[in-house]
Amino acid sequence: MRFAGMGNLLKVLTREIENYPHFFLDFERTKWDLLKVLTCTELDQGPNFFLDFENAQPTDGEREVWNQISAVLQDSESMLADLQAYKGAGQEIRDAIQNPNDIQLQEKAWNSVCPLVVRLKRFYEFSLRLEKALQSLLESLTCPPYTPTQHLEREQALAKEFAEILHFTLRFDELKMRNPAIQNDFSYYRRTISRNRINNMHLDIENEVNNEMANRMSLFYAEATPMLKTLSNATTHFVSENKTLPIENTTDCLSTMASVCKVMLETPEYRSRFTSEETLMFCMRVMVGVIILYDHVHPVGAFSKTSKIDMKGCIKVLKEQPPDSVEGLLNALRFTTKHLNDESTSKQIRAMLQ
Repeated sequence: MRFAGMGNLLKVLTREIENYPHFFLDFERTKWDLLKVLTCTELDQGPNFFLDFENAQPTDGEREVWNQISAVLQDSESMLADLQAYKGAGQEIRDAIQNPNDIQLQEKAWNSVCPLVVRLKRFYEFSLRLEKALQSLLESLTCPPYTPTQHLEREQALAKEFAEILHFTLRFDELKMRNPAIQNDFSYYRRTISRNRINNMHLDIENEVNNEMANRMSLFYAEATPMLKTLSNATTHFVSENKTLPIENTTDCLSTMASVCKVMLETPEYRSRFTSEETLMFCMRVMVGVIILYDHVHPVGAFSKTSKIDMKGCIKVLKEQPPDSVEGLLNALRFTTKHLNDESTSKQIRAMLQ
């Protein structure tokens, strides 16, 4: 009986080894530094791969796409500065509504709102440019013959631009969510335009923001996180349009990026390479951004047991930071993901996001 038991044990061990041949293949392919990081096989010796969000420069093969994306991203900081400075016309609108027969107050409110609507149009148009930029990056980072992991390792400058798009997106949406004046101003603008159309009046601003544009802008700003919604739609559209490209190419690109960010955030050897605290925040925003995109694109989402993203680990990393700095990111996971409330999501993960 003892020998039979030993035989069964050997069969189990043999079967287990046969089921995991990729461990041996991975260790032999020493060029795959990124894979070593993801499996944490070299952390005890000191990590030898770093996804350089601060200094990555484009290779000749990346430069054409990199230049296209760079031309879009160069306007991102001015967009954020404009949004941060957005004060709204709340007082002027209230005065106009409370005194409907006072022509002077009506004109003052209108003259205050019009330049703000032009600014809101600029933000919306930038979202369309960002959408095209993301699709160009996805094409580059998912195309054969390389795997998404190989792409991210070989094309770090493009991976950095992908990260910068996500970083901008979450910063924009954080600012937008804290500024109710945006929707109030735009609603007043649309009401005024409609009223004047009834009176057969044409206002000059309609040359700048016509009815079709106003409708599209209205849908955009109705979203709690409009930029994230734009990127989610763009990623979903990319997958549906590229039917010959396996969906795993896109989802693996996103899950790999999330894993790299998590490892860099939770590993002291990695964090010590960051030259500023802002890079730490950058890394967290990128991690959350790719999780949200993954959750919208993958059929079962990021929270399923079969997900390639370690959601418990990612949430743990966020919760280890000062609460004020990560509350917006945790809210993004709570309210802008698609599958958090699915039955397949574990109670533990839901509790972590309570």
